[in-house]
Parts: sequence; structure tokens; C-alpha cells
Amino acid sequence: MARTNRRLTRDARYGRYVDGPDPLAPPVDLAEALDEIGEDVMAGYSPEHAMREFLRRGGRDQAGLDELARRVAQKRRELAQKHNLDGTLAEIKELLERAVLAERKQLARDVEMDDADRMLAEMQLANLPSSPAAAVNELNGYEWRSSEAREDFERIKDLLGREMLDQRFAGMKNALENATDEDRAAINEMLTDLNELLDAHRRGEAGQEQFDKFMAKHGEFFPENPQTIDELLDALAQRSAAAQRMRNSMTQEQRDELDSLAQQAFGSPELMQSLAQLDGNLQALRPGEDWGGSEQMDGQEGLGLGDGTGVFQDIADLDDLADQLAQSYNGSQMDDLDLDKLARQLGNEAVVDARTLQQLEKALRDSGTLRRGTDGQLKLTPKAMRQLGKALLRDVANTISGRQGNRDVRQAGAAGERSGASREWAFGDTEPWDVTRTITNAITRTAGAGGSTTGGVRIEIGDVEVQETEARTQACVALLVDTSFSMAMDGRWVPMKRTALALHTLITSRFRGDDLQLIAFGRHAESMKIEQLTGLDAMYDKGTNLHHALLLANRHFRKHPNAQPVLLIVTDGEPTSHLESSGEVFFSYPPHPVTIAHTVRELDQATRLGARTTFFRLGNDPGLARFIQSMADRAGGTVVAPELDDLGAAVVGSYLGARGGRGTSAADDVGYGGLWSGRGYWAG
Repeated sequence: MARTNRRLTRDARYGRYVDGPDPLAPPVDLAEALDEIGEDVMAGYSPEHAMREFLRRGGRDQAGLDELARRVAQKRRELAQKHNLDGTLAEIKELLERAVLAERKQLARDVEMDDADRMLAEMQLANLPSSPAAAVNELNGYEWRSSEAREDFERIKDLLGREMLDQRFAGMKNALENATDEDRAAINEMLTDLNELLDAHRRGEAGQEQFDKFMAKHGEFFPENPQTIDELLDALAQRSAAAQRMRNSMTQEQRDELDSLAQQAFGSPELMQSLAQLDGNLQALRPGEDWGGSEQMDGQEGLGLGDGTGVFQDIADLDDLADQLAQSYNGSQMDDLDLDKLARQLGNEAVVDARTLQQLEKALRDSGTLRRGTDGQLKLTPKAMRQLGKALLRDVANTISGRQGNRDVRQAGAAGERSGASREWAFGDTEPWDVTRTITNAITRTAGAGGSTTGGVRIEIGDVEVQETEARTQACVALLVDTSFSMAMDGRWVPMKRTALALHTLITSRFRGDDLQLIAFGRHAESMKIEQLTGLDAMYDKGTNLHHALLLANRHFRKHPNAQPVLLIVTDGEPTSHLESSGEVFFSYPPHPVTIAHTVRELDQATRLGARTTFFRLGNDPGLARFIQSMADRAGGTVVAPELDDLGAAVVGSYLGARGGRGTSAADDVGYGGLWSGRGYWAG
């Protein structure tokens, strides 16, 4: 058995996995994507736009579309800056100069030659036109004395023929090196049959049978191995169009030279006629190809006609990839990326990046993170909101625990000390089950109904009892967030939303018995669901209607008379508007005394309802600081002036302190009041 294993090991072969995505590759990381997308959504972008932007930027360890597009643009630029289109003409000129030099040497060595003939030959060679095409044409009937010179001159015609064919059929230049007359005849026959096939196809008379016969006869000329006439047409038209774009990019002098030289190709004008007919057929059958484009090619490396056509095909591929990577057209998706084309142009590493982005987009759509609404736009699902809120809450927990050393918000909401008694479970209870009492209730119920317990019992919701704990305070929370013009202008919009989402997540996951009301106040106030608030676009209406927000908060408190009211106010400005009895909004800047009076009256009402109030002052305006402090003093509350990055931790900490039932400040309750005071954040 050991010998067999060794033999199998020796015979094993390893290589790159080529049948699709790597099955051993790690799964895509949705957490980072969701954080980035959520940040953009809270900044006011649509989920569709936010997802597109993340795919453009990429992640910490993942290249995005912009990076791939940069590589595409860089390669395209390098191709244009590296090459010029003089390659074939330069090669012809070199062969011509070699032939003339070899002939002159032969004339000098040939002592038996008549002096008059030598002088005439030397004069003809000395007075050749500077144009390579004209010189070749003049020497076409010249009687060469040097065999070496004759071979070089014949190579010019051979080179032209191979280059012309290589423009239409990739690889033909090398395949036809040292071509025989039989090879040339086979090519002419193939071109004749090909043009007949395309003519018949244009008339609608060529079917699969005619195509199969053609390929059986001439398949060796088509290494791409097309299976249908349309596949053959696509391959030929793409290369022919690239050849035409290369020609368009040449100077008129270069075109004239090549046109004149082309008549000498293979010593057969019929070749050019067949190729011209082929180009006409392809343009008629594939008019959508780019036949009119051109490029500025001003590099140092000359390109032959065949190689140049390949470069122009590469440029076309790169342009296609640039369009695909831009994802700027309607209905664009990552699946639109041509991975085979990307591999040819940028290599396998780029394909791995692109495939990961494709999987990421698919995972975002399929995982329940994003869904398309009735309006056709992508939206964050409740599942996505929960995931995003948990991530924000973890950040808040790290901030709080880092400042006080041991407090962890993940433990917030745990039940109080156990009292030894138990009671029936009720919705919102988070206390641990009394397993013994629960199972006993299930057995008693089953036996009382005449059932058997030998096969086990089924626990129903009415059987569940939880262990009673010391009484906890149930809180009725109102988070008032300023959505005025200044919040958007001064970069406080996203931190405000992050704070609301973190607090919402904490209450709905750890303090499910508490009731949270989110109230946004700008020129007027409005109660909002968390999805509505996080998706709220920046508002540029002037006005800070704290009065209206306090009205809604007090209404919320009155609906929960047995709960502890907790009032949390995030603002960066003094009240500049209030709600009049008619329902109209009154606005005045600087703040009008009537607006201040209305606001103070509603704050007093919240105080009478027992609200524990904390103001979170954003900004360093002295007038705002004095006003907020006076409001807090009147309500018996506190003021916190956090940095924007600390706003979430400040609000969550204040909530935890207020619902804890102690009269200390929020900062002291969560254990970092002294530290904040030292940093100048504490203003209460």
C-alpha cells in the first residue's frame, strides 16, 4: 500500500485551477463591504450608488474597479507610446539596401562583365528613387548578378505578402515563411472560397453545411477553430477592422508607399484583389465594428503590419474592458466583465480581483443585504441594518471599554441578580430560563391532557418560565437629532446617523423592553423609523425646531407612564423655529424670544414627566454653549460636548446611565467622566 501511495505521488501533476472560481479561495468578506456601503448610505447616497462606489474603490486587501481600470489605461498608454507604424516599411528599406549593396559588391568583383553593362547597372543602382515602393518597382525587371541580392529582393515581395495576410489571419506571417508556389496557390484558393462563402452568406444562401465543407477544406488556416459561420465572421471582422484602424493611423505617405508595394506582394496582384474583396464582405456583414478609428502611435519600436494589427486588436480589447469596468451604462453588472479578455490583457491576477468583485456583488444581492424595492432601486434590508448596527455598536463598545478599562456594552442589558423565584415568560423578557420549572410544566401539561411522556415532551411557549431577577427600570427613550442646515454643512450628518443606529441596535437587541423614539428636527420635527433616518438626505432648509421635537418626545413619554423617560438631544445650534398653534412653522435668526419661550416650556414639561435629560453639544460656539448649559441646568440634566468620533459612545453611555436609575452624570455612570473632563470634553 505504501508503494502504491509513492507511485501515485510521483505521477501527480499540479497546476492552476482553470474550471472556474478557485474552490479553495476564502469566501468574500461582506462585513467590510456592508460597513462601507452603510457609511455612504448614511451620507445620503442611494444603496445602489453606495454599492457601485465600494466596488469601484475595493477593500483593504481587494483591488476595485478603479484600480483595474487604471491598469487597463496604463497598458493602453504604453502600447501607443511604445510603437510606431513604420515597421514594415523600415524592414523593406533594410532588405532593399542590403540587396543593392550586395549587387554593387558583385559588380565590382565581376571582372568578366562588360564595362558598359557594369556602368549602366551601377548608374541604375545609384539613381534609385528614395521611395522604397518606387525603388522596388524600378528594380522589378532588373537582372541581378548577385544571388544574395536577388534573394533579399524576393524577400521583399514575400514579406509583403505574408504581412498582408497576417493582417487578416493571425500567425500567417510566420506560417508562410519560405512559402512555395504551392503554398501561395493554396492561399489564393482559400481566399477565393472564403469570399464565395461570404457572398453566399450575404445573400442568405450559405448554411452550416457549406460552412462545414469550407472548414474541412481550409481549416488549417483558422487556428481559432470557429464552429459556425458567425464565429468565423466575428474573428475575421475584428482583425480586419483592426487592420483598417492601423491604416487610418498612418500618414498619407505611409499609406501610399504600402499601396504601391502591395501590388508586388507574392508577385501577384490577385492577392490584393482577394483581400480587398474580403474586407468589403466583412464590412458589409459586420458594420458595427470600428472601421473608422485611429490612434496616435509615436513610439520608437516599429510595428509590422501583422503585429501592428494585433496591437490595434489589443487596444480595442482594452477599450472594451475600460467600458465594462466603468459600469456606466444602464443595467450594468459585474458579470458583464469579459474575464478571458481581461486575462489576455492584464494576466490572471487581474482576473482573480475581478472575479472576487463579481462574487462580492452577487453575495450582496443574494445574502439578503440588498433588495430591489417597488421603485426598482436597491435598498438596505432590515438584515443589513441589523448587521450595520451591530458593527457600529461594537465600535461604541470598544470606545467605552477602552476608556474605563472593563465595561463592555455587549453585556449591557443582562438581567439583574437572581431572586430565586420564577415566573411565566412574557414578550421582551431577557432573563434566563428556569429549565426545571419549564420542563415540569411541559410534562404536567402533557400528562394532564392524557398524553404519554415516554417518547419525550414538546415544550410550548406557555410552559416557559424565567428566573426572576431584581427589578430593572424600563425606559422610554427619545433621541432627538438635529437635521438642520449646519449639521450637513459641518460634517456632522453621518456621525449623527451612526449614533442613532448604534443606540437603536442596542435597545432592540439588549433592552427590548425599552421603547425608543427617533425624532429628527430641522425646520420642523418628525418621528422616523431607523431605516428612514439612516437613508435621509442632507437637508438644507434653515431652522432648528427643538420645540416641535420636544412636543413629539413628550407625547412619546405620555404613552408609557410606567417607564423611565430618557431624553437625549443632539444639536449644534440654538432653536431658531417653533411650531405655532395653527400648525405653521415660525422661523427667525437670531433666535426670537418667543421661540425660546416655547422651547423652554416643552422642556419644563419633559422635566415634570420625570425625564432624565442629556444634551450633546456639537461645535464650540460660546453662545450655543451658554444656552445649552442653561437649558440643562433648568431641566436638572447634563451637557456633553464630544468630538464627532465620540458621539456614539457618549449617547449610548448616557442612555445606560439614565436607565440605571442613578442621579449621577452620564459620563460618571459609564466610568469615564474624569477622563473626559481631563480632555476638555466634559461640560456638565
